[in-house]
Amino acid sequence: MSARPPHGNQPRPPSAEELALAYPLGEALPAPGQVIELRPGVRWLRMGLPFALDHINLWLLADEQNGRRGWTVVDCGIDNAATRANWEQVFASALEGLPVLRVVVTHMHPDHIGLAHWLCTRFSTPQQECRLWISATDWHVARLAVLGSQGQGGSDAAAFFASHGLVDADSLDQVRARRGYYASLVPAVPPQHARLHEGLVLRIDGRAWRCIAGYGHAPEHIALFREDDALLISGDMVLPRISTNVSVYEAEPEANPLPMFLDSIERLRGLPADTLVLPSHGRPFQGLHTRIGQLQRHHAARLADVHEACRAAPRSAAEMLPVLFGRALDLHQTTFAMGEAVAHLHALWREGRLRRERGADGVWRFAAA
Repeated sequence: MSARPPHGNQPRPPSAEELALAYPLGEALPAPGQVIELRPGVRWLRMGLPFALDHINLWLLADEQNGRRGWTVVDCGIDNAATRANWEQVFASALEGLPVLRVVVTHMHPDHIGLAHWLCTRFSTPQQECRLWISATDWHVARLAVLGSQGQGGSDAAAFFASHGLVDADSLDQVRARRGYYASLVPAVPPQHARLHEGLVLRIDGRAWRCIAGYGHAPEHIALFREDDALLISGDMVLPRISTNVSVYEAEPEANPLPMFLDSIERLRGLPADTLVLPSHGRPFQGLHTRIGQLQRHHAARLADVHEACRAAPRSAAEMLPVLFGRALDLHQTTFAMGEAVAHLHALWREGRLRRERGADGVWRFAAA
């Protein structure tokens, strides 16, 4: 599929690549406020999102801490009235009267961490904290983003996009006006956390879930793998239908995240071929190795397209959007698409296949080396 913003997919028939994967639950989806039990003590729920990508999958894992039965929640949804209402239905119908014991967040993007503060506060008691578990890097970046000093809007973001050729005045004004965008979806982040990191083993209801760090999509994304029955909560690192967004942001303007992402998914080939993947978007699937290969070929093809375009003439990231996406994008999608276009250009630049120069107009353009 074309490289796309993380919330930029449109309804379409299944592709040949998607049909190469196996979907053990078929077309089944959890109804709002309801769950589907995938395996004993592993429940799937789904929350809506106000984007083109209209949902996120969340997971309930039966657990016990200090002799107290309850649930570990993996990812939370954004903080809005609809998501809170759906959670209230889940509390009433799917938790068997048991509390949430801890909240695990795969990474700091709003659809994953948005309601962590609410869940942790709601289920903490004087005897036991309902703690947020997240990588230290993503916890710190989320805290900064809530303050408006890092994220997907504001004057720094507008200047960054302008330096890569987004020159439409109205679009740049809208980007500047989005300074509080992250905080509108994540109004708070718990002030304390328990750190997840590569190789850490979480004991959830006595069973081992190994943390697998991934890079390129988020600062320090954590997937969870249960070895005894080959179950992978993949977060956004491996999705069955859309390609994970890999972007450069204004806070690290010379970043090179695409090789980091490709290295991260290649490491997942070490998991069993029949692993059941629980992705954040789309349906649970099998065919992990097949999907990794699809994503690798996808990015190789996009890099070839970008290189060919830059051989014809020096190009800015904004000029690469039709090459990479080939369709109209709204502003929300454009901000992610710009970051992804820069990521592909930077991968080729860092390899020495492209050179970059900044014009008198302040725009970076990339040409064949």
